[in-house]
Amino acid sequence: MTGLSKTRPGEAGGVPPEGARRTPDAAGPAASKRSEAELKALAEAGAAELGWDAPAHEVIAWVARNFATEATAVACSMADAVLPALVADQLPGVDVLFLDTGYHFPETYETRDAVAENLRVTIVDVTPKQTVAEQDAAEGKDLFARDPGRCCALRKVEPLHRSLAGYELWFTGVRRDESPTRTNTPLVTWDEKNGLVKVNPMAGWTFDELVQYSEDNLLPVNPLLAQGYPSIGCAPCTRPVAPGEDPRAGRWSGTDKTECGLHV
Repeated sequence: MTGLSKTRPGEAGGVPPEGARRTPDAAGPAASKRSEAELKALAEAGAAELGWDAPAHEVIAWVARNFATEATAVACSMADAVLPALVADQLPGVDVLFLDTGYHFPETYETRDAVAENLRVTIVDVTPKQTVAEQDAAEGKDLFARDPGRCCALRKVEPLHRSLAGYELWFTGVRRDESPTRTNTPLVTWDEKNGLVKVNPMAGWTFDELVQYSEDNLLPVNPLLAQGYPSIGCAPCTRPVAPGEDPRAGRWSGTDKTECGLHV
């Protein structure tokens, strides 16, 4: 069954305080989206204004000037809470999309709950059309081991595409230092596949900067980060990374797969 459930802190209409309660709800803003032409023009203007290396807070400030909070969403894997915290500083109550694939580490779910409780955000659990059991019945058990690309398409790419339909802009935590496939990540771009503006305010950050910001601001963090998991995905497809390895070497190890499909 398709599912989208929101964890909305605070009362409707107000700035969410810290703390949250889970209630089922529809995802996406109530207001109508601007046209594709308008949004593309905004993306081009933002890219020109911010350039290659504007600080994250300036990138988010540009978004706050040009987009309503309810028209924006933050994608978060719950490895850390830096991106939701940065965005919530200027767009309190922003929707934070968590792709609940059904395969996450327990620590990842614990981090999601801590983010919902401690930050002024709205957690939106985005679920695939099928449960893991339903997918096993339809596709065969452990699809991730036989065809990880299709598993990601069913449990990540399609649910995210569906959930983004009501928004004008989404934030991601993609960084250029994560892998060779991400070295050219812009701060602002037009996402043709999903039909909205895509913003990567932390593109120029390093992993060490991310960890330092999290520690300095006492943010929730996935404990697996300190256990050799600099990039955290689904449990069956993620392993610890050895010293000196690419930060994403632990994802789909032993295959030629390097991306889940969300950012390509």
